[in-house]
Amino acid sequence: MVTSEDVYAELRLVFDPEIPVNIVDLGLIYEVGVEESVVQITMTLTSQSCPSAQEIPAMMSRRVDKLEGVTETKIDVVFQPQWTPQLITPEGRQILGMEDEGGE
Repeated sequence: MVTSEDVYAELRLVFDPEIPVNIVDLGLIYEVGVEESVVQITMTLTSQSCPSAQEIPAMMSRRVDKLEGVTETKIDVVFQPQWTPQLITPEGRQILGMEDEGGE
């Protein structure tokens, strides 16, 4: 049976076409749930007018659907809470050349 960790591993291979950080480290994934063979993902975008609003979920579905045991991938795009750069992981910040909070 597929696990949420398996799903996160696949999602780390999906990138916003305009940003060199995967969507997990970019902070776009809010929740991943797996119930039997159905994967439910709650995500956001960097803005409501994101030019990749159709492309990113489609890329996600293609990756997750390839996992053994997955029969359906459901993706909900939400805008609450709103995405902010503070959601970027330390790994993502390093790739983007951003300093950690507090100037570290």
